[in-house]
Amino acid sequence: MSRRIESFFVAGPAGRLEALLEEPDEVAPREAALVCHPHPLHGGTLHNKVVHRTARALRRSGCAVLRFNFRGVNLSHGVHDGGPGEVEDARACFAELRRRYPALPFTLAGFSFGARVAVSLAASLEDAGPGRVIAAGFPTIYGEFQDAIRLRRPRVFIQSTNDQFGPRQQFQALYDSLWGPKQLVWIGGRDHFFTGALDNFEDAVAALGLWNRSEPAPPRPAPST
Repeated sequence: MSRRIESFFVAGPAGRLEALLEEPDEVAPREAALVCHPHPLHGGTLHNKVVHRTARALRRSGCAVLRFNFRGVNLSHGVHDGGPGEVEDARACFAELRRRYPALPFTLAGFSFGARVAVSLAASLEDAGPGRVIAAGFPTIYGEFQDAIRLRRPRVFIQSTNDQFGPRQQFQALYDSLWGPKQLVWIGGRDHFFTGALDNFEDAVAALGLWNRSEPAPPRPAPST
């Protein structure tokens, strides 16, 4: 059985979104994953090296992986919205992934800006959300990590030890403040883009394996008063 690769468009809130779906080699998918790319205004696309490596590692684990371009990138319609609109783009693509693989568990993943989008989307989905979130190169220097704090899903963070947008000491402090289940993997990259360590990065993602649906649901936060 050869690997299925399909390019298509997803109907997004600002128009069509360019998407690429890939299934694992030689086996039927046992999980489905959506991977979000880095900042569109800084060259981020679905073909970014870290995004490509993330997708390939997840396929190695047995996932069907959907990558897509945010609004305004390449063949996707619309213009960059600074974050909120991109979360809605991801929501539309996540819904399409769920439609195509309704019986499989789901993972949301992203790199850099895409990690923030994945975390924000997962935080908004509640019971309809993914089993886990994989956030690579999560940026902390902008101070926008409220969704990471309130997210009630298992999270895996993969960070470069020399990430200029998520400095190690600052990121460790954020991570230590988060509830579990959680996991942090440090990769000895030269910068935010895991330069010099992309093979190690890919192996780290692949080593996560498939999400275990038998894992108990995390506790809900106490209602605010």
